[in-house]
Amino acid sequence: MASSNGTGSTMRTKTNKLLQSTCLALGVLLAGAGLPATAGASDKVVFVAVGETARAPIGWVEFCIEYRNECSTKPSAPRDVVLSPKAWTDLVQVNSWANANIKPITDLDHWGVVERWSFPDDGYGDCEDYVLLKRKMLVKAGWPREALLVTVVRDKKGEGHAVLTVKTDRGEYILDNQEAEVLPWNKTGYRFIKRQSQSDQNTWVALGDTRPAPVTVSAR
Repeated sequence: MASSNGTGSTMRTKTNKLLQSTCLALGVLLAGAGLPATAGASDKVVFVAVGETARAPIGWVEFCIEYRNECSTKPSAPRDVVLSPKAWTDLVQVNSWANANIKPITDLDHWGVVERWSFPDDGYGDCEDYVLLKRKMLVKAGWPREALLVTVVRDKKGEGHAVLTVKTDRGEYILDNQEAEVLPWNKTGYRFIKRQSQSDQNTWVALGDTRPAPVTVSAR
């Protein structure tokens, strides 16, 4: 884990510069994308079943030690986003920009440790780093934190993976570095394990995903 002295300050400066360049990039991306077909008024709105309180991932706990300001929030009322055409465009643009501009790398190759959650300030990161960046980009654009939830899943190979769940009035959508499209949670093929609580980002809750588990499960 990086120290919180001068190195931490430098990393935060790089993050701010990255966010500034991101906002400029989003400003020149093509707009006008319509709502997804799955968000039609006639479709059933589907949400993940939320269970009991769960243990926060160690990566999140250590991230909060390194980036205290990112985690020093008070409990608040849950909020879902109204999925307007503009909101949908924002989601698609943020997901596409981060996936195209951040190069994937494991924490072991990047930092020499098995697990480290951080902002991809140098242009490299793993799944959690993509999620943290996308979340911060949307918050900076005015989205409520309560609708942007870091989520732990099992991917199609049965391996641990992190995605960003976006809670909307038309269902829950997933921003994912393994997928170019923004998909409803139940169309990802993932098994949902746990995520941040809407009312408190430092509290995590289990997810009652009742769909069958993937056939292939690999130990990690």
